[in-house]
Amino acid sequence: MELLYYSLSCRPALYPQVQKGNSKSRYCSSITINTNRSIIYHNKSFPKITRSSSPSKKMALSSDDVVVKSPNDKRLYRFIQLTNGLCALLVHDPEIYLDEPSGSGKPENSGDDEGDDEDEVEEGDSEEDSGEEDDDDEEESEAGKKLKGSIQKKAAAAMCVGMGSFVDPHEAQGLAHFLEHMLFMGSADFPDENEYDSYLSKHGGSSNAYTETEHTCYHFEVKREFLKGALTRFAQFFISPLVKAEAMEREVLAVDSEFNQVLQNDSCRLQQLQCYTSALGHPFNRFFWGNKKSLADAMEKGINLRDHILKLYHDNYFGGSMKLVVIGGETLDVLEDWVLELFSSVKKDLLVKPELGLDMPIWKTGKVCWLEAVKDVHILELSWTLPSMRKDYLKKAEDYLAHLLGHEGKGSLLFFLKAKGWVTSISAGVGDDGMHRSSIAYIFGMSIHLTDSGLEKIFDIISFVYQYLKLLRQDPPQEWIFKELQDIANMDFRFAEEQPQDDYAAELAENLLVYPPEHVIYGDYAYEVWDEETVKYLLDFFRPRNMRVDVVTKSFNKSHDIQLEPWFGSRYTEEDIPFSLMELWKNHPQINSSLHLPSRNSFIPRDFSIRADMASSDASFPKCILDGPDIKLWYKIDKTFKLPRANTYFRITLKGGYSNIRNAVLTELFILLLKDELNEIIYQASVAKLESSVSLYGDKLELKLYGFNDKLSVLLSKVLATTNSFSPKDDRFRVLKESLERTLRNTNMKPLNHSSYLRLQILCQSFWDVEDKLSLLNDLSLADLKAFIPDLLSQLYIEGLCHGNFLEEEALHVSDIFRSNLSIQPLPFELRHKEFVMCLPSSADLVRDVRVKNKLETNSVVELYFQIEPEDGTKLIKLKALTDLFEEIVEEPLYNQLRTKEQLGYVVDSSTRVTYRVLGFCFRIQSSEYNPVYLQGRIDNFINSLEELLNGLDQESFENYKNGLVGKLLEKDPSLSYETDRFWGHIVDKRYMFDLSEKEAQELVGIQKSDIIDWYHTYLKRPSPKCRRLAIRVWGCNTDWKDAADAQVASGQVIKDLPGFKKSSKFYPSFC
Repeated sequence: MELLYYSLSCRPALYPQVQKGNSKSRYCSSITINTNRSIIYHNKSFPKITRSSSPSKKMALSSDDVVVKSPNDKRLYRFIQLTNGLCALLVHDPEIYLDEPSGSGKPENSGDDEGDDEDEVEEGDSEEDSGEEDDDDEEESEAGKKLKGSIQKKAAAAMCVGMGSFVDPHEAQGLAHFLEHMLFMGSADFPDENEYDSYLSKHGGSSNAYTETEHTCYHFEVKREFLKGALTRFAQFFISPLVKAEAMEREVLAVDSEFNQVLQNDSCRLQQLQCYTSALGHPFNRFFWGNKKSLADAMEKGINLRDHILKLYHDNYFGGSMKLVVIGGETLDVLEDWVLELFSSVKKDLLVKPELGLDMPIWKTGKVCWLEAVKDVHILELSWTLPSMRKDYLKKAEDYLAHLLGHEGKGSLLFFLKAKGWVTSISAGVGDDGMHRSSIAYIFGMSIHLTDSGLEKIFDIISFVYQYLKLLRQDPPQEWIFKELQDIANMDFRFAEEQPQDDYAAELAENLLVYPPEHVIYGDYAYEVWDEETVKYLLDFFRPRNMRVDVVTKSFNKSHDIQLEPWFGSRYTEEDIPFSLMELWKNHPQINSSLHLPSRNSFIPRDFSIRADMASSDASFPKCILDGPDIKLWYKIDKTFKLPRANTYFRITLKGGYSNIRNAVLTELFILLLKDELNEIIYQASVAKLESSVSLYGDKLELKLYGFNDKLSVLLSKVLATTNSFSPKDDRFRVLKESLERTLRNTNMKPLNHSSYLRLQILCQSFWDVEDKLSLLNDLSLADLKAFIPDLLSQLYIEGLCHGNFLEEEALHVSDIFRSNLSIQPLPFELRHKEFVMCLPSSADLVRDVRVKNKLETNSVVELYFQIEPEDGTKLIKLKALTDLFEEIVEEPLYNQLRTKEQLGYVVDSSTRVTYRVLGFCFRIQSSEYNPVYLQGRIDNFINSLEELLNGLDQESFENYKNGLVGKLLEKDPSLSYETDRFWGHIVDKRYMFDLSEKEAQELVGIQKSDIIDWYHTYLKRPSPKCRRLAIRVWGCNTDWKDAADAQVASGQVIKDLPGFKKSSKFYPSFC
C-alpha cells in the first residue's frame, strides 16, 4: 500500500516535460487527439442508455456503446450505474479465455474456501545486473496437460473512492491513508486479517492500494477463473470492514515504516514543505502521509482513533463516491450479474458532497524558500497556481504551455540556459499527483536542475523564464503546434499498447472520477478543441505575484532564521525577493533573441502500415540473421500485437572501456557528453513517440530506439552520424564532469541500493568502487578524454535485436546504417570485457558491515544472500524451476510473519537473484526500528521454521503453487515492449534460450514436494556444504555501531579487507 502522490511523484523532476506520461502512468494526461480524426465507438449508433424505472431493480443505468476506444482495442466495455449510486465499468477481454468459449461464467465457487488446484503468484524479482528472464504470472489448468497454447491473461478489478487526504482531520493527520491500510484487516464475512491477500496469493494474484489527495484506489489482479471469489472478498472492503482495534496498533507501525522509507527523499521533503507553508485552513495544509507520531499521539491525547476512522469511512464510502472497474474474460452480462450481486449492498448516501472550492491563495508569494537537500543537488522549483482545468480536458491548454516551456530544442529555455552552463535539465507542466492536479486548483511547475554556477544565478534564470513567457504572450498561440500535439496523441491513442491488467483497471477507475464515461479511455489523449483564448487566459496566471519559488540544495549556507518543517525535520529559510525584480518580471522590457518557438517536428510518423501480413515467417522467437566479426543481429517480426511499432536494442562493446578504473571513468564521461550532444535530436523524436535511451554497462554502450517505426531508421542514422563526428567541447566537459561528480557523490544514499551495491562489489571480480572513481575524476581533463576517445572507438563489437513492425530486409538495413556511419573495426572476443562472479567457498558464512552513507538515514538493511549454482547446461532448467518455486512458496509466509505480525519494517521480501547467470536467493529487510543483527536473526529464525512449513505442505497446496508458477511463466506479454525486454534479457546474458519459460513450465510438471525439501536442505540449511551465504548489513544512524563489532565475534567470516579477500577467492568462469 502506498501514498501515491508521494511514492510515484517523488522523482528528481517533479513535472513532465511535454505530456503527463505514457500508457503506464497512473494519470496519463498524455497529449492529444484531433477533432477531425475518427473517433471509434463500439457500435455505429450513439450511446444506447437503458434506465431502470422499477425501484426494486438494482441497476439505474446501463450502456454498452458509450465508451470511446481505439479501433485496435478488442475489448468490450459496458458502463452501468447501480441504484445506490455506484458506477462500474465492465470490461470483457476476449484474450483472457482465448483457449475456451468466453463468458461461461463457470469459475470457482465464490465462497471462502480454498480453491482448488490453482496457485499463487507474485511478480518476479530480477537482479539489476542480470537481464534475467522474468515473466509475470498467469494460470494453467492442470500441470501436466498441454502447456503449448496455454498462454493467458489475468483478470483484474479496481475501486476508486472519491475521498483522499484532503479530508484528514487536523487532530489525526494521515487518517485517510491509515483507513486504506485498515480495510485490508478483515470484514464481517471474511474476518481473518489476511484472508483477501491469502486468497489472491493462492490463486495467482496480487493487490495494492494508494491514497491520493481526493481519492483512494484499491486494485488487484488474479487468475481468470478466480475473479468472482476475489471480487466477493474485495466487495466487503466497501460494505462491512471490521477495522479491528487489535490490528490498529500494528498498522500504525506499518504506516510509520512507509513514511520512514521517504524520510530522506528530497522531492517528498519539498512537497511536505509546500504543504506546511501553505495557508492555514487550505486543504494543502496537512501532513498527508501519517506516521506514528501523528496517529499514535492522537490516541495518547484521548482521541478515539477507531471512532475517527469509522466516521471517515461512513461519511465518505458510499455508492455515489465509488467508481468500480472489473476486467474479466466472462461476458458483459455475467460480469454485470456479479457486480449487481456483490456491490448492491454498498450503502447509498442521500447527501450530495459539496465540491471543494478555492477562495484563498495557497502560498505567500514574493519569497524564495531555501530547503536543505539530502542529496548533492541544486534544483530551482517554480510553481504557479492555475484554476482547475478538469472540465477543459478537451482543450489541454496547460499541456500546450508545458510543451513549450519544457521544450529542449533550439530556441527553448533549456537550450539557451544549457549554453550558459547554468542548467542541466528542465521539466515543465502540471504534475500527475493529486496535489498538483486537483478539483481545487492545478499547480503548474517548472523543475530546473542547476549547475554550481547556476545556483548563483537563480534570479537571472527566473528572469529568462519571464522573457520566454513574454514571448508566448507577444506571439499569439500557434495552432500548428497544437495540431502537431494532436496528431501525435491521435496516433498514440489509435495504436495504444496494452499494460498490465491491474494497472489498466486502476487507471480506468481513476479516470471515471475525472472524465465522463464516454471518455474514460480517450480523455487522457483528447485534444479536441483548439482554443486560443483559453491559452491566453492561462498565460495570465504566469505572473510573479502568483509564483512560488523553492530552491532545494545541499549548499545550504544559511546561518540565520533557520526553521524546521516538523514532520520531516527539514531545515529551510525564507527570503524576500527584491521588489525591483518582481516589477521587472511583471513586464520584462526585452526578450533575448536566442529565445524563440520550436521548429516543426520531422519525426512525426506518417506510415502506419503493418508488415506482419507481408512476411512468411511465423517464428515464435528471434532468429540470428547476421553473425559477423563486427555485428551480430537478431530479428523477429511481430505477428502478435500488429501495431506500427518496433524496438531496436543494441549493445556496442567499446575497446578497453572497463579495463581499468581510469578507462571506466573516462568512458562514463564520454557517454555523458555524447548523450548531451544527442539531446536535441533524441528529444524531438521522443515528442513524436519515438523514444531512445543511451546507457553504459561496463564496456558496453547500450542504445535503445523504440516506438513508432516509420522514422526509426532516420533517428538511428542521425544518432550514429552524430556519434561518429562528436568531439567534446570544454564548456560542456566542465558541466558534465560536475554532473558526474554529483552523481557519484549521491550513489548509495538509499540503504536498499547500498546493500545491493555492496553485494555486487563482493561477488564481481571487476568492480570499480564509487569513491575511487570520485577521487580519480578530479584529476581528469578534457585533453585526457580527447586522447582516450579514438582508441575507445577504434574497435567495436555490436550485438542487437530488431523486433516489431520490421521486415527482415529492413532489419538488415539497420546493420548497413551502423557500417556506413561508424568505421567499425571488429573487436576480438578476447579483448571484450567479461564478468566473473565469485564462487563462494563451501559452507561459507560471510558478513560485511557498513554504515549508511547518509548520516541522517534511520533505516537499516540486512540482505542475506545464498549462492545456489551457475546456470549450466542441463541443470539450468530444473535448478531455476526449483528456485522459482521455492520463491512462490515462501513469499506470503515471509511477509505475513516478519512484516504483518512482527512489524520489522515496511520492506520485507525474498527473491531469486541472477548475477551474470549465477543463481542465488536473497532475503531482505529494511527497518528504521531494529539493527541489522536483530533483523538477520529473525530471517534465520524464519528460514529454520521453513522445515515445518515445507513438510506440512499438503499435496493440493503444493500443486497450487506449481500451477501458479506455470501461469506466471506462461503469461502473455501485455505489449511488444514487454516481449522485447524478455528476449533482450537472453541476448544480454548470452543465454539465447528464448523458450526458457516454456521449458521451465514443462519441467515443473515432474517436480515433487520432496525435490523442494531437498533443495532447501542443500542450499539454505546449515551445515550443508552447499549452504553458502553472504550477509550484507547496512547500519542506520540510530543504531549502535558497537553492536556490529560485538556481533562480528559471533558471526561467520567478517570481510574487512575486501581487496585481499577477493584476491584469494575463486571465481566461476564467465558466462556473459
